[in-house]
Amino acid sequence: MHTDHDRCVRAVQSKDARFDGWFFTAVLTTRIYCRPSCPVVPPKVRNMTFYPSAAAAQQAGFRACKRCRPDATPGSPRWNERADVVARAMRLISDGVVDRDGVPGLAARLGYSTRQIERQLRAELGAGPLALARAQRAQTARLLIETSTLPMADIAFAAGFASVRTFNETVREVFALTPGELRRRARSGTPVETPGVIRLRLPFRPPLCPDNLFGHLAATAVPGVEEWRDGAYRRTLRLPYGRGVVTLRPRPDHVECRLSLTDPRDLTGAISRCRRLLDLDADPEAVDGSLAADPVLEPLVRAAPGRRVPRTVDGPEFAVRAVLGQQVSTAAARTLAGRLVAAHGEPVEDPEGGLTHLFPDPAALAGTDPAALAMPGARRVTFAALVDRLASGELRLDAGSDWAEARRELAALPGVGPWTAEIVAMRALGDPDAFPHTDLGVRKAVRAAGLPATPAALLRHSAAWRPWRAYAVQYLWATDDHPINRLPEPSG
Repeated sequence: MHTDHDRCVRAVQSKDARFDGWFFTAVLTTRIYCRPSCPVVPPKVRNMTFYPSAAAAQQAGFRACKRCRPDATPGSPRWNERADVVARAMRLISDGVVDRDGVPGLAARLGYSTRQIERQLRAELGAGPLALARAQRAQTARLLIETSTLPMADIAFAAGFASVRTFNETVREVFALTPGELRRRARSGTPVETPGVIRLRLPFRPPLCPDNLFGHLAATAVPGVEEWRDGAYRRTLRLPYGRGVVTLRPRPDHVECRLSLTDPRDLTGAISRCRRLLDLDADPEAVDGSLAADPVLEPLVRAAPGRRVPRTVDGPEFAVRAVLGQQVSTAAARTLAGRLVAAHGEPVEDPEGGLTHLFPDPAALAGTDPAALAMPGARRVTFAALVDRLASGELRLDAGSDWAEARRELAALPGVGPWTAEIVAMRALGDPDAFPHTDLGVRKAVRAAGLPATPAALLRHSAAWRPWRAYAVQYLWATDDHPINRLPEPSG
């Protein structure tokens, strides 16, 4: 979008927050870059130039605006809507892969050469993977500086910098403030958070309907791993360097996030996974505008706009849970998953609530005796085949997965049909067009709405909803009075 100069100018002059994250405005006279909705008086048109990413603006010598904090905008919805190599690369960079494995590791995950990845990212984003990762490190450093009591040297390495000197130089270049000045500004009038806990605001593009989003997570919560407590969804996190506990509470203009991490190097990945879990980088106006063109969906969209797709923080975990949930009720699936967690999950401490375990990873489940699972024999075979493929690395279900390839590999497993493959594609892979058309709740909703009821006819009708069929599912599900569609009642 940054190449459409007139459209970008109109967005900046109207301070349109819908375009935050789509592009960045750089001011030639002040050498500052901003988000489109920056509250300051817009610069003269002749002084504006536009960049597709914060990294590109930084590479061109612009520093982040202290007022609008463009580094803290919602991410571009393009990376959630697309499955090409650039989108997959951006999802992996957001998850911290470049910081952990370097550009060669990123390229290996994508199946391309480093040169190909570099060329494609530069062509679309104006910056290569190292510059994009550097911009993300700067944002992580800022969060740790402002919300933790860690010493600056610890922050430098936790954020992924190779040295304290590079950390200091980058912070000064990007924010025009030293790390110490950033901390002093943040501390003025703001209480220091509990040691070891990082509190932040997760932005999103409004509107956001929290009912089905948090309601689904709460209603399907696995005992010991997830819980709904005091108006917030809480869960344990398995992360590359350690573990964590996150508390997510919906607010009118943001999601309040509290993270407790055993290793601060996991902050970038944890934030990325929480945003993915809640689908916070979605563009609800684009989604709802498209779906509302269908006369059947239009009143559902109008009644509760901004529905998001509840996703996951761990693809393999969700795939296992999907198999456990085949042809059983939500309550039965929770019970089965809870037994698996109690038997094979890693214990965690949670002084603030009732979380007790990490969900067991595929390696821990690979040795499970299927006969010990209270499931039909055919589903035990499916479970065993899935965890073996996940544990061996032959099947990857993460931020960088190729959606079509993952579907093919899932479909090749015994006992995995269209429902399982599409539910995993929708919630674990994040495909916005995933469509579990054989789902019982979907079939019930389409019959009540007078839509075509046979699978083939429904698929033909749903072509008009593309590429947003996963969101259409949320609106269809919401026609039923099921706990997944509403926030839990306040306790007490």
